[in-house]
Amino acid sequence: MATNTSIDEAKLEAFMGRVVSDFGGLSSGALVVLGDKLGLYRALAESGPLTSAELAERTGTVERYVREWLLNQAAGGYLEYEPATGRYSLPPEHAIALTDEQSPYFVAGGFQVLTAMLRALPRITQAFRTGEGMLWGEHDPDLFEGTERFFRPGYAAHLVSEWIPALEGIQAKLEAGATVADVGCGHGASTIIMAQAFPRSRFFGFDNHLPSIERARVAAERAGVSDRVRFETTGGQGFPGTDYALVAFFDCLHDMGDPIGALRHSYQALASDGAVLVVEPMAGERVEDNLNPIGRVYAAASTLCCTPNALASGALALGTLAAEAQLREVARAAGFARFRRIAETPFNRIYEARP
Repeated sequence: MATNTSIDEAKLEAFMGRVVSDFGGLSSGALVVLGDKLGLYRALAESGPLTSAELAERTGTVERYVREWLLNQAAGGYLEYEPATGRYSLPPEHAIALTDEQSPYFVAGGFQVLTAMLRALPRITQAFRTGEGMLWGEHDPDLFEGTERFFRPGYAAHLVSEWIPALEGIQAKLEAGATVADVGCGHGASTIIMAQAFPRSRFFGFDNHLPSIERARVAAERAGVSDRVRFETTGGQGFPGTDYALVAFFDCLHDMGDPIGALRHSYQALASDGAVLVVEPMAGERVEDNLNPIGRVYAAASTLCCTPNALASGALALGTLAAEAQLREVARAAGFARFRRIAETPFNRIYEARP
């Protein structure tokens, strides 16, 4: 296309460098998922420096593929290469992020989420033209497993030790014995973490995705908490039960097509002195506050998954980068008189809503 605009060659070159970096990041994300699923990172973490042949032998994979994978990972700085020996190593700091599923720094689940979202690109392209949505349940199954793996370490690190104690009077209720609803529970990681911490209380996990509920039931059995945890398939606007001391929404309210209706139902289901816990992605109040790496990732996730689900299930699409002012207005419209931020992490903001 012809143009009379003068071009800043240095700016163009800098942009092309960024594009090449993004090419590498996008394509390498799939290779991180491969390394996670095939146990390549774990083998390197356990064995120390290995050649491609040694890594292939230890993992039951084919050396010719492993050779290319190692080169990609070293070029991206995920692995280190020793020219003198031809061996690759996984630094211990990187091993925490790529192999330790209990660490809040664990990231492999995040790559699983993002690559799963990309498989929906044909549907989302169509949605841009039609305005239709796409439900979470229509995505690749890796989305659900990756979501649980990515968020669970953060919940394990903060939920019981920081977030619940910040809710006025709720910890004492749970220690004495109370009833809790976990709305949009997915695979039940947050529900199970709370059940393990508060054995005198009963917990109900609700989600509209049957395969996730089935997975959550198995997880509760394995965790030894199935006697006080129950999972049911239902939406946020119609979950059963009343007199809940706590109703929680973990990274899901912004996905709902009727977040006001979900909070209004929670208001009606609460005990008189109960509280609602809302955990949402870290978001700025203004567009310019989100022009950073976290905002970039969340805006992509919102485009590919969260906003389409909301549009497929209702009329109000908050999106992943819902500002605190928007969330406060949603809570007010649902009937809550009090709404305050009680904690935050690099990835999340945590709120308490009260009648």
